[in-house]
Amino acid sequence: MTILRSTLLIGTVLFSAFLYGQKTLKYTQEDAQRFAVLTQELKALERADLTDNERLIALGKLFLGTPYVAKTLEQEGGESIVLNLRGLDCTTYVENVLAFNQLSFKPEKSLEDFGKQIERIRYRDGQLRGYSSRLHYFSDWISNNEKKGLVKDLTPSLGGVKEVRNIDFMGKHPQFYPQLSEEDEVQKITKIEERLSNRPFVYLPLAEIPAIEHKIESGDILALVTSINGLDVTHTGFALWQNGQLHLLHASTSGEVVISEKPLTSYLKGIKKNMGILVVRPL
Repeated sequence: MTILRSTLLIGTVLFSAFLYGQKTLKYTQEDAQRFAVLTQELKALERADLTDNERLIALGKLFLGTPYVAKTLEQEGGESIVLNLRGLDCTTYVENVLAFNQLSFKPEKSLEDFGKQIERIRYRDGQLRGYSSRLHYFSDWISNNEKKGLVKDLTPSLGGVKEVRNIDFMGKHPQFYPQLSEEDEVQKITKIEERLSNRPFVYLPLAEIPAIEHKIESGDILALVTSINGLDVTHTGFALWQNGQLHLLHASTSGEVVISEKPLTSYLKGIKKNMGILVVRPL
């Protein structure tokens, strides 16, 4: 496979590698350096006698202290595979940890290989085909990655309740998304939202979590369900058992990747409009 690189200046030096024809991998020199360090840490974890869950949590902890940065995927120009290891939002944090975990099963661990794993996780059916192919809604992210065999949604088996939910926030608020300035992009997103709204939405209500949390394992992905109209999930991270209590390892909007000080149920009660969670197990 031929890799072509070009260097652009957008605030900082931005490197672009062209993969699979027209798809562009974007990262900075700092990202490349950070990737090299994390790859060495990954190799050390591979040599350690760790369970799959222990390795996943160890990878997640490598990002502790990494700054929280909103909208890390919103770049100028067309949709590209953004590799940002300098600043993370909650979803890109989960994606980066999962992508590094997938690399642990691969002999090759180049930045391009990492980009392939990110594309596989982040986009519908593992293929970047424009802005609308990104899995913007986390319930869609879960179902599509379950279809890929990367995760398993445990919510129904844990006693989740079913409801009808309209998921249409992006289509109704295109002004919040620069890439939706074109009407055809809005129409593509609206069609996806219609499909999502026509399927059952299953979640674990806040009051039910204490009774089932012993079935949640460290390394499970927890997605926080919201009552905000048009949305499904507003935050996500990894479950982490610590001193006999369940916590959240996540890219916190308060500033950086942290382990929640409060146990999960107490933490959730402090979040306005939180209704409960989705529980997803990486495979």
